[in-house]
Amino acid sequence: MYIIRTDDHLLYTGITTDIDRRFSEHKSSVKGAKFFRGHKADRIVYRESGHDRSSASKREYAIKKLSKKDKLILTKQYDTP
Repeated sequence: MYIIRTDDHLLYTGITTDIDRRFSEHKSSVKGAKFFRGHKADRIVYRESGHDRSSASKREYAIKKLSKKDKLILTKQYDTP
């Protein structure tokens, strides 16, 4: 489970088994999500591990329901310049 911040300060939440590989795919936009065709991935600002596919999907859904303010609070402790 991860959250990526874009260069225009939007947040994208996703799940994968390899966060660094998936981030590279999003940056290249060849295999990345359609979201990144219009927004440039800047950095990973949050990551969680220890989930199976089911619990990761549930956690992703819960995070996507949060307000942007709450997501920023969640990511603040993980986001390093």
